[in-house]
Amino acid sequence: MSFLNIGFNNSVSAARIISIVGAETSTSRRLKHEAQKSGRLVDATSGRRTRSLIVADSGHVILSSVEPETLLARLEERKPAHGQ
Repeated sequence: MSFLNIGFNNSVSAARIISIVGAETSTSRRLKHEAQKSGRLVDATSGRRTRSLIVADSGHVILSSVEPETLLARLEERKPAHGQ
């Protein structure tokens, strides 16, 4: 099982990630609000500014203080080379 470091010693199972989005759009704010209302919001920012939202296949929304581009680069590093 492969895990993605989302900052401050927090990790998420890479296989469970549906999407990684920036936190500054109205859609992501609405997603965050809906997850909070339904008890599916996980704050992994350690009090820092939220820079990205990670949507899991369970419906949970995980807040991270790491930029989405950085998370995507880390995720790409974990993928095996094509044909292996």
